[in-house]
Amino acid sequence: MNDYHHFKFTPSVWLVPALLIIMMWSVFFFENSFNVDLISYGILPRTISGLQGLIFSPFLHGSLNHIANNSIPLFILTTALIYFYRNISLKILIYGVLLSGLITWVIGRESYHIGASSLIYVLVSFIFFKGMMTQYYRLMALSMAVVLFYGGMIWYVFPDIDKTISWEGHLAGLITGFFFAAYYKTPDYKKDIQYNWEKPDFNPEEDAFMKHFDENGNFVNTPEPEEKAEQDIPTTTINYVYDFKENTNLNH
Repeated sequence: MNDYHHFKFTPSVWLVPALLIIMMWSVFFFENSFNVDLISYGILPRTISGLQGLIFSPFLHGSLNHIANNSIPLFILTTALIYFYRNISLKILIYGVLLSGLITWVIGRESYHIGASSLIYVLVSFIFFKGMMTQYYRLMALSMAVVLFYGGMIWYVFPDIDKTISWEGHLAGLITGFFFAAYYKTPDYKKDIQYNWEKPDFNPEEDAFMKHFDENGNFVNTPEPEEKAEQDIPTTTINYVYDFKENTNLNH
């Protein structure tokens, strides 16, 4: 099965990321418009009330800079996830939020952890590791693109880089993405066959072009095929029989 059946651009590719971004900004505008503080709905590690943050924390942000920095990567990475991994994309998004949140709840500091950063790290980690595991050229190229644009994020999983961010949430997302990459299976992608030499049953000894090369790889002219001797056309003997009749109507 080639990738034509898997990689299709449909409205869901951009609608789902757009919906996530709209929900995030709607909550942010609600907080600022009505002067409501929803930070208590974030993840508070090792407390029963803090478990609600597993669901609500990705939609909560502490400042305009915080939500702005998360919006563009979340949209781009979610779009790439749905386009290239359509069949498991919703599982990665939903379970990624829950599992990364749970890990943050276990290992996090006693503080509220909020923001979509954990989910972003889930997506970066999953897309990178899964592409390398598949060994498929398009998905590996996607992995390299993720490294190029978001490779610097790896430093923010360490506690001493910036104590004002939830490095625990970033680390939880990284772990979750790697786990999903190893756990979820993807189709056996195959590149479209465009040339005869790409076919598995290709035999170079029978290929007209390959016959122009000798055993050392040197180009040689192949002898022109001998002209077939013209077949003798059998002769046919035709016998003509003339039948003479006497004319009895002669004028005297």
